[in-house]
Amino acid sequence: MTLGGCVIADVEGVDVTSTPEIEHFTGVAKAGMDLPFSKAVRADNTIYLSGELGIDPATNELVPGGAGPETTQIFENIARTLGEFDADLSDVVKCQVFLGDMADFGEMNAAYAAALPSPKPTRSTFGANGLALGAALEIECMAIKQ
Repeated sequence: MTLGGCVIADVEGVDVTSTPEIEHFTGVAKAGMDLPFSKAVRADNTIYLSGELGIDPATNELVPGGAGPETTQIFENIARTLGEFDADLSDVVKCQVFLGDMADFGEMNAAYAAALPSPKPTRSTFGANGLALGAALEIECMAIKQ
């Protein structure tokens, strides 16, 4: 019998049967916006955020102006969601950016740098085709609340 890629250890004082405390945040449901996913999920001290678009919560529409203004709005939305878990943008450790057009990289990057405090989280940026609602970009983040 071969067992690969698995480590079994007997560590004194470690409860391997415990499960993380999990909390879901679905956000505020607006007319016609009953989404089939959570806006964020906290598992112990890690907060996983769904991809966020540059939607103004007052109008439920994308902010005008393209990648820069959408990026700014995205981080305002992310900050609001993190606040539900008593966290903020300084707790963000990883972001993934999905750009509808890589030509928008500079505009997104400038707004991204302005929105996040230092030290900046890690980031991956991908070119994407066909983002929801015709958005210029979508950003997904993960935070750790100490």
